Amino acid sequence: MTTTTEMLLLIIGCAIVTWIPRVLPFIFVRSLTLPDSMMRWLSYIPVCILSALVFESLLDTRGTVVSLDWPKLITFVPTLAIALITKSLSLTVVGGVIIMAVVRLLM
Repeated sequence: MTTTTEMLLLIIGCAIVTWIPRVLPFIFVRSLTLPDSMMRWLSYIPVCILSALVFESLLDTRGTVVSLDWPKLITFVPTLAIALITKSLSLTVVGGVIIMAVVRLLM
């Protein structure tokens, strides 16, 4: 596959369009002092996004009926326990990978 000028311009254009909405808010907000209530509200956004991603991955949507993906749920519970006990991202990720490997080996 050869790369043409049009293809290169399309890739650069897509990168700019993706980059602008992510960077512009930071440029505008960095010189402002936001109220404490706004900062408290903004602090919940990462938790909400992560929760949505985790819980969505626990569902099996391949068929016409949504059901639980049991291997992922079985992996999620001990991984959550590791995260709550150790509060270490590295141990949580390594533990989750090992637990998922064991679950896939046994199922």
